[in-house]
Amino acid sequence: MTTDPTTTARPAFPGGTILGYPRIGRRRELKKAVESFWAGRTDAVDLEIAAGTLRRDTVRRLVALGLDPDDGSVPGSFSYYDQVLDVVATLGAVPARFRDLIDPDDGSLEPEGYFTVARGRGEDAPLEMTKWFDTNYHYLVPEISESTPISFADHRVVREYAEAKEAGVTTRPVLVGPVTFLALSKAADDAGEGFHPLDRLDDVVAAYADLLRALAAVGAPWVQLDEPALVTDSLDVPADRLHAAVNAAYRTLASGLAAATDDEAGERPAILVAAPFGGLEPDGLALLAATDVEAIAVDLVKGSVPATGPVPGLATKTLVAGVVDGHNVWRSDLTARLDVVDALRPLGAGAVAVGTSTSLLHVPHDVDDEVFADAAPGRTGGTTLDPRLREWLAFADQKVGEVTVLARAVTQGRDAVAAELTASSQAVASRVTAAGVVVPAVRERAAALTDADFARGPYAERAAAQAARLGLPPLPTTTIGSFPQTPEIRRARAAWTRGELADADYTAAMRAEIDRVVELQTALGLDVLVHGEPERNDMVQYFAEHLDGFAVTANGWVQSYGSRCVRPPILWGDVQRPAPITVEWSAYTASRTDKPVKGMLTGPVTILAWSFVRDDQPLGDTANQVGLALRDEIADLEAAGIAVVQVDEPALRELLPLRRADQDEYLRWSVGSFRLATSGVDAATQVHTHLCYSEFGEVIGAIDGLDADVTSVEAARSRMEVVPELRDAGYSRGIGPGVYDIHSPRVPSAAEVTELLQLAVKSIDPALVWVNPDCGLKTRRYAEIEPALTHLVAAAREVRATL
Repeated sequence: MTTDPTTTARPAFPGGTILGYPRIGRRRELKKAVESFWAGRTDAVDLEIAAGTLRRDTVRRLVALGLDPDDGSVPGSFSYYDQVLDVVATLGAVPARFRDLIDPDDGSLEPEGYFTVARGRGEDAPLEMTKWFDTNYHYLVPEISESTPISFADHRVVREYAEAKEAGVTTRPVLVGPVTFLALSKAADDAGEGFHPLDRLDDVVAAYADLLRALAAVGAPWVQLDEPALVTDSLDVPADRLHAAVNAAYRTLASGLAAATDDEAGERPAILVAAPFGGLEPDGLALLAATDVEAIAVDLVKGSVPATGPVPGLATKTLVAGVVDGHNVWRSDLTARLDVVDALRPLGAGAVAVGTSTSLLHVPHDVDDEVFADAAPGRTGGTTLDPRLREWLAFADQKVGEVTVLARAVTQGRDAVAAELTASSQAVASRVTAAGVVVPAVRERAAALTDADFARGPYAERAAAQAARLGLPPLPTTTIGSFPQTPEIRRARAAWTRGELADADYTAAMRAEIDRVVELQTALGLDVLVHGEPERNDMVQYFAEHLDGFAVTANGWVQSYGSRCVRPPILWGDVQRPAPITVEWSAYTASRTDKPVKGMLTGPVTILAWSFVRDDQPLGDTANQVGLALRDEIADLEAAGIAVVQVDEPALRELLPLRRADQDEYLRWSVGSFRLATSGVDAATQVHTHLCYSEFGEVIGAIDGLDADVTSVEAARSRMEVVPELRDAGYSRGIGPGVYDIHSPRVPSAAEVTELLQLAVKSIDPALVWVNPDCGLKTRRYAEIEPALTHLVAAAREVRATL
């Protein structure tokens, strides 16, 4: 099943493909193997054996699902940790502090070094982490300077192609493209004034050229280079420079290296350039069409390509129509998707193939994994998905099936797949009238909202009332919410979910953990306490389990970063809160201490961003429904005497549209939903929020617009970069720049934390500064967090004494 524009060189592009596939394993096999390696229970050989088994199982699975084993339709998109870190390793572009980890013989990183760059060691901080475009995936930010070594140093990509070939499958290696790699990098500390990582484009492209030669030498017919930088104007690179870089890069890679033909091998595989996560505007499509790449993949779910007439140069290329949504879980209306494919004909492509809009990295493996349940009746967290809901869903494996059906329709005609087209249309139509999708009472309440429901009183009045109520010292210390989830907590929660632990025994176990957390925080000297969230499996899933309109999965795991996996809930209907969710736990915690206790909630935007959200109404409408449910919860917390409520919005930046023209409308409704949730409280009730791992500069105005009394933000890995931005923007409420990076196992010294805190109080009025970690402590161990929090409190006291 291949396309074959006669004017292009062989090999022909497959008629259907996906841009990538989940790499964690159907039962998180990679996570378990990697974490076993980190813990020292296995060695590098064991890790590679486990990873190799997973890679071979994956490519064979994709063939069984309908992708051709011989034409490069199966993507080779594996990564041990992160695809951007993989390019760092491939190029040997390691920061100076980690260069001792590079093999002096070949310039490669062994597994221990690879993971050290990602996680840090001792006083050496890891690479900074931030959001991957508009997804909940986090990538590691490369650090590049004039002196960063760049060459084709690590041949893992070539070895993995050969491994799959030996297993009987010809894959298409997938890498982040050279321009996007550099556009997402940051200037290293040793970079000169005015340096930008794109200044190293020639060196990076030369290394990619060597990589392509090596792939050609082992027979790879295709390679995929992802260039999502082309679909956004929100990077710190002017569009003209980005386009010039793309032109230069692919002039060298596509035109400067000989492609294979029917008659002889070439210096490189055929090149597919993919532009996922948004619309590739006409100038971007024309830019790529003018190069000698053989295929271009466009996202036709988030974007579109205006059919204004033939695009010069496209007649020699395959246009891969990304019509199957790689970013959400809803089943496609295949007839409507085919209409989109047909609308591309006027562009004049030599051939049109069918693909996913993005990699399937962002969705779970298989809807069929949700057939069996391990939850007792009435329990949440492990229930089987309703059969009706399963009919509406397509996870990664089902999306592969959709691609193959659409590809057959394109090559053989719609009559060849008439039954599949009818079934998909019926499934999509059944959502419209299903009970719970529309709840009149929810719609009526939202329609009755007024401007007053989105506003609080003046901050000065609130600050005075809160100071009188809370009586906190300067530089108050706190944490972001969660404490480590020990094996004992997880076992108790799992046993309760299965019905093996009585309600009373479960409550006793959770209260015992809360007592432990309160005692520890008191001993450490923290000023505002949390209950530690032992009852919560995940900060979004927990709320989804208690709100109408959501469903949760048993095995719907998705990679968030590294070995961290989450199970995003499915938001399918109108949202309302049938009963209080967190009040019991917060009230119990408050009864165990005289210090202020924070009630902990997840904000409406983050609940949407970290769920698979219905696609049949505007996101803003759904956000307001969630905001109203949280408003009710906050009112109950306040009535229970809770003086501080934190509503986390770590994903505020995440959903920001990639095109600036679309951002104001997003910020309007996203900020509005938070204010709707939080604006019903008394002036003396302090509202906190938390944001992490994003480029905050683009949403400074929105952070201010949330009107929270205290905002905590990620700041440790970036060494307080956000603090001057907040100052310059005139931010004038409480701010907690994180001084302890919890996404790394390293424990910062008291001196390091003190230095970060001193940087913060130099930029922001110390009267506004709070002292806290970057994020919740759920993923860390007590052996790490106890000394780290001890250093945090000591730093706060040291700097407090100088005020």
